[in-house]
Amino acid sequence: MNAIPLIQRVVAVLWPAFIMAGIATVLFTTAFDPAVIFFDYDISRLGIYTICFFLFWSFGTITAAATCYFLKPCEAINKARERAKAEAIEVAKAVADENSAAADK
Repeated sequence: MNAIPLIQRVVAVLWPAFIMAGIATVLFTTAFDPAVIFFDYDISRLGIYTICFFLFWSFGTITAAATCYFLKPCEAINKARERAKAEAIEVAKAVADENSAAADK
C-alpha cells in the first residue's frame, strides 16, 4: 500500500464517499422533508440539503478510510510474523550450533 501515491489514496477514499453522499442525500431528503426536521432552526432548504450532504460525505469518508486502514494490517502482521519466525529459526540454529560445539569439547 505504500507504493500507491498519497493523492491516489486520498481520492480513493473521497470519491466513493462523495458518490455515496449524493445518493444518500437524495434518498434522505426525498423520504423526509428537511424543513420539518429542522423547523426549530432558521436555515433555508438549500442550507439543510448542504448540511445533509456534508454530513453523509463525512460518514462515507470515515467508513472508506476505516476500510483502507483495516486492509493494511493483515499484510503487515503477516510480514512481521514471517520475519519473527525466520529470526527465531536463526537463533535456534545458532544456539544448537553452540551447544554441539560445547558438547564436542
